[in-house]
Amino acid sequence: MNTTRQMNPIKQMCTAPSGQPEVLQGNIAFAVGCIRAGIHCADGYPGTPSSEVIDKGLSQVQDMIKVGWSVSEAVSVGVGFGHTLAGEDCVVTMKIPGLMQAGDVVTSASFFTQDRGALIYYVATDFTPSSTQHVLDPRYLFKSCFLPVFEPRDHQEMHEASSIAVEIGRKYNTSVVIMPSGMLCHSEGLVRLMAEQSREPVPMPESLHAYNCLPGLTRKNYNTMMDERMPALVKMVEESPLNHWIKGSGKRGVVVYGPNAMYMKEVKALYEPDIDILSLGFTNPLPTNLIKQFCESIEGEIFVLDDGFHYVKEEIERNGIKVTAKPEFAHTTEWDPALIAEFLGHTIEKRGSKTQPLMRPPMICAGCPYRLFGEVASSMLKKKDIEAIFGDIGCNSLLYFMNALDTGVAMGASENQRCGYVLSKPEKASKCISVIGDGCECHSGMDGTRNSAFRNAAGVKIILDNEWTAMTGGQPSPSSPVNLAGEPNVFNLVDAVRTQGTDVVEVSGYDYKGIRKAMKNALKAAEDGKFTTVIVQGTCIRMVPKNKYGQKLTVDADKCKKCGMCNICPGIKLGEDEIPEFTNLCTGCVSEKPACMQRCAVGAISIDNKPVEKVKSSVSIATAPETIETPTYDKNILPKRLSVAIRGVGGQGNLFFGRVLTKLAFLSGYSDSNVVKGETHGMAQMGGPVISTFACGESLSPVLVPGSVDCLISMEMSEVFRPGFVELLKPNGTVVLAKTAILAPGMSASDYPSEELIKKELADYNVVIVDVLQQALNLGDATGRCANVVMMGAMSKIAPFNVFPDEFWFMALKGVSPKPVIWDTNYAAFMAGTTLL
Repeated sequence: MNTTRQMNPIKQMCTAPSGQPEVLQGNIAFAVGCIRAGIHCADGYPGTPSSEVIDKGLSQVQDMIKVGWSVSEAVSVGVGFGHTLAGEDCVVTMKIPGLMQAGDVVTSASFFTQDRGALIYYVATDFTPSSTQHVLDPRYLFKSCFLPVFEPRDHQEMHEASSIAVEIGRKYNTSVVIMPSGMLCHSEGLVRLMAEQSREPVPMPESLHAYNCLPGLTRKNYNTMMDERMPALVKMVEESPLNHWIKGSGKRGVVVYGPNAMYMKEVKALYEPDIDILSLGFTNPLPTNLIKQFCESIEGEIFVLDDGFHYVKEEIERNGIKVTAKPEFAHTTEWDPALIAEFLGHTIEKRGSKTQPLMRPPMICAGCPYRLFGEVASSMLKKKDIEAIFGDIGCNSLLYFMNALDTGVAMGASENQRCGYVLSKPEKASKCISVIGDGCECHSGMDGTRNSAFRNAAGVKIILDNEWTAMTGGQPSPSSPVNLAGEPNVFNLVDAVRTQGTDVVEVSGYDYKGIRKAMKNALKAAEDGKFTTVIVQGTCIRMVPKNKYGQKLTVDADKCKKCGMCNICPGIKLGEDEIPEFTNLCTGCVSEKPACMQRCAVGAISIDNKPVEKVKSSVSIATAPETIETPTYDKNILPKRLSVAIRGVGGQGNLFFGRVLTKLAFLSGYSDSNVVKGETHGMAQMGGPVISTFACGESLSPVLVPGSVDCLISMEMSEVFRPGFVELLKPNGTVVLAKTAILAPGMSASDYPSEELIKKELADYNVVIVDVLQQALNLGDATGRCANVVMMGAMSKIAPFNVFPDEFWFMALKGVSPKPVIWDTNYAAFMAGTTLL
């Protein structure tokens, strides 16, 4: 029996021969690297862009590593520190706001100088930001904690980062920070699997008496750190082979670190081949002597590319070296190749579009159990029944775009804000509410519940309980039915909240009248000095069993008053005659009472209980082959450099599209050069604009340079006008448009640009329009989810992608989604797409 085939893909990579090439997302490359580096334990709290390390990576190999989610970052760091006191090496994952939440533990633990297992912090940045509430630069904090900071520059270093960190942690008795860019976390790149390592736990003394932060012990540890750890770390970074000096003519030089090193290589290749580059592996401590040596070798200007704030620039200038950096109060928090090229004085032609794109604010999913609460809260704000809603972080933050939320500061802070507001203005106790998700309540929000009870702060707190940490991908939390290991959860959120000293009212998220009644009663109780928590319950629709989907709705056009009250969800839109129509995104509110039906005052919307008639498809559905033979072909016909950018709306399968392209390139032979892919994550996925990028061959960066892209794909017609998209295209490039229009809730068909206007705007380009959604629907896919695969079929017949044999497309599709039922659908969709051109 071939046992390798029974392994899941993560385990296969964890045990594969060293040197084997793979195209991996940065977070997955790191996760696989943790196993191959012999890391014993991992813990964390979900937070984009770090979540996949545990969620999609280490959780798949729980027989090879001790791994779990904790209720908050502070707790997970404490758990990680406990693992190291048992002598084992532990990685703790988080994003920058999570670092701040865990700050007390991180800073206190940084000063221990005794032997223990390595404690490694994987702190993902989001300096844009895409899904983070601030752009704080934590390097200053790390410096004050005397923590070594390694910033990976590419996907290979993401893979090897834990191996580098564990050796430093053990050798120098220090916690170690790995700080990857969010771009590296979520993009994909070519990786060669490193050699497997193993190490025994550190022998620990019988007594842990020395691991205490009493002032006298802290002073002693500080002195030891100054005398021993820091001089040794400085020597280590000065001599580290991870510092790369890429020689040029010596006329101009650039100091870089993190992914900017990869971008700078791209800029050097495209615009300035004779520039010198000093690429740093560590940002704390910095190799000051090496930097001085580099700067002294440069005749002219020396540039520094800082992400975040100005940390490296300030450190260099503190040593008396003059450098050119972004202005002190620059808006730039993350560089890309185009920004770098322009910063260095090179001109990049940018050809934008005149037509403005549609506004697409992030939104909660079609059928989400939060929606009716949002409608009630928005209405109460409008009517002045309430005057302020103090919000939190997570899916509930999207209620802001429904005019059902005001503030949003940090996880767990919503009730604390309400408490302070009411303590200052007691007369407003019945005129404001706080809102929080179940995950955030378990994270740190319960402190606020307990505090309001303790402070006698009357009023109303709303907990939106969808059972999962939904915004970051559906990870389990204490309110979930199971934990990461699949074990039944014994924690009960309702009971826990009740014990904090608050009255608790439970109501279904799909009960419009029930929610309104519960809120009115709770606000009335607030007038009498009571503190009430209303828990709105309904499972996240992405975690609902698929057999709950499929409920169909119908509209009685004769009853409809065309009032638009039902137009609250991406699953519904108003047609040309203002009569509502249900889109392929409609979930039927997963067999609950549909929200739009409850909003209709005249009963025009109802559940369609008629048996579904099987309509014979007008499209010939191809049968998927069980085996695919590897084709023979001439690799010389492949382009030396190939790139594509794909735009669409969250939920259209753009990320899957990109994964298939990377697999296609890998199979076709680009594993000998390079394969990279970038993508949008975070709040933009929730119905907002998304972009995926792909490049292979003589390309280094997943962030594409304007004027370098061979083909643009727009899975939604108007998204082609999103700023910065058309300007990516080469002069002779191709634009492929899906004939798909997706209206945001509240919009009507008249708000959408016409097809004639779109064609006119793109008249200077090679434009192909294909109705991939209709073709997907013709195949019997009621949701149209395979429209992206139909587009791939069409794309396979368009230059330059028509050089790839069909067999490689099939192998890529099957490799990404190998389940037989999915493979059958994808094969049929791909073949249907090939008939469109």
